[in-house]
Amino acid sequence: MAELIRPRVFVFGLGYSAVAAAGLLHGQADIAGTTRDPSRSAALRSAGIDAMTFDGTGRTAAVDAALAQATHVIVSVPPGEAGDPVLALYGEDIANARDLRWIGYLSSLAVYGNYGGAWVSEDTTPHPKTERAVRRHRAELKWRRLGVQHDIPVAILRIAGIYGPGRNAFVALREGRAHRIAKPGQVFNRIHIDDIAAAIASAIRANHGGVLNLADNLPSPPQDVVTYAAGLMDVAPPPEIPFEKAELSPMARSFYADNKRADNRRLQALLGRPLAFPSYREGLQALWKGGDWGAESAV
Repeated sequence: MAELIRPRVFVFGLGYSAVAAAGLLHGQADIAGTTRDPSRSAALRSAGIDAMTFDGTGRTAAVDAALAQATHVIVSVPPGEAGDPVLALYGEDIANARDLRWIGYLSSLAVYGNYGGAWVSEDTTPHPKTERAVRRHRAELKWRRLGVQHDIPVAILRIAGIYGPGRNAFVALREGRAHRIAKPGQVFNRIHIDDIAAAIASAIRANHGGVLNLADNLPSPPQDVVTYAAGLMDVAPPPEIPFEKAELSPMARSFYADNKRADNRRLQALLGRPLAFPSYREGLQALWKGGDWGAESAV
């Protein structure tokens, strides 16, 4: 990064994706951020992250002080019924941070809604259907508005189904949670956690603003992923169940309401290279061969 000062990245919500990005940026930037769980703070600090507690209900002096020094802000806290808690409590502080150069908002492909299996790009009009997706889209619009008002690049990173160590079909099969639910024509995109981290780091380096689909090259039926993982494990896959006969929670069923294929060419242009894991096949192969498929990071 050709910058006058060392980057200081502040992360609201040190979850799976944000911690992976922090790990990739470690050594290139000072990293601080928040967690809802105070018991995670020590592990995060041992990983080089200045962690502090934030539960979305009130401000803290520690967050106030760290945020005032930030050059880059990543927001990975989902909106609730009352809206985006980060915007509500810290939107003005973020906009007025003296050295701020970039904001990244981690969103979801769910904001596009249902396109009947057709391709969607960053220029496609979102039609969110579920309440969670509607909240996400509202938050996106508010973050983009803040960026325009204060001349700050805001990257809206719409993320596909996330998988990686500790969160994958191998773990689901081992724990008996894997299902092969077949809904004709239904496809989903996915993305490996390493590609998410690389995308966030690249967006920071480029001061990228605008919408970006974080998705793989191969939108596929969900049952195909389970079948492929079972083959690598050399175990029998669970029986295929027609969607109409599947016993699903309302939340699980809502995932099947949207059907689309996400175009990722803008992401690959930003990275300047192909994805490390262009489909679930390469991603699962690497996890299986590496032997770390069940080992999620301690932080």
